[in-house]
Amino acid sequence: MTMHLSDQELVQSVDGELSAGAEAKVAAHLLECWTCRARKQEIESTIGKLVRARREELPSAEGPRAMLKAQLSAMRATRHSWENWWLAAGVCALLAMGLGIGQWWKETSTAIVVAVPDPKLTPGATVLVSSGELCSASGEKNKAVPMALQRRVFEAYGIRHADPRFYEVDYLITPALGGADDIHNLWPQSYSDTVWNARVKDELEDHLRALVCEGKLDLATAQKEIAENWIEAYKKYFHTERPR
Repeated sequence: MTMHLSDQELVQSVDGELSAGAEAKVAAHLLECWTCRARKQEIESTIGKLVRARREELPSAEGPRAMLKAQLSAMRATRHSWENWWLAAGVCALLAMGLGIGQWWKETSTAIVVAVPDPKLTPGATVLVSSGELCSASGEKNKAVPMALQRRVFEAYGIRHADPRFYEVDYLITPALGGADDIHNLWPQSYSDTVWNARVKDELEDHLRALVCEGKLDLATAQKEIAENWIEAYKKYFHTERPR
């Protein structure tokens, strides 16, 4: 057998995170592969140590850190593959946060709440269109973002395992204001984990479009202000410090 299960697959199997089909494939592989079976036992043993360490509620953070450093050095010295380094880093995160393996996977899926996008990842992007052309169109708001592109956005923001049900992969500059279908114009915005959420931004987008189409606001200005800091733009145009 030339192919082996990755440490990530084994960790997911131990924690019950795999689908029924994937779990069946892992189980079938383990019946035939002693190497992967032994590796799974090592992972289970490591998780058991983490659980026991948490139960003992070590009084100082320095103790766990020292133990982690020692375990990490030992793993790196005996195993040089990238997958083993990935597992060591995952174990480090688990013990440092005092979480069980299930909680750790949950945290990787909802690790951050992004109210304002990272300007390096999402500076905004527009198409060449005049306010007249824009306002005479149907006024299409955010277009559906393909799932593959959504996953690229989640990965760029460090939440690869995020549940799309809890986020809107949002256009920083909405298509209704000339925003482009470009990954540099997209970021994962929470629906509910912050008061400055996707639904609040939708209000601002509608309001700015109305101002542009009424001739009260220049399109370039609307695009610039929503791209630089949409929360400050909301406060400015709705004259409030909190969402309405």
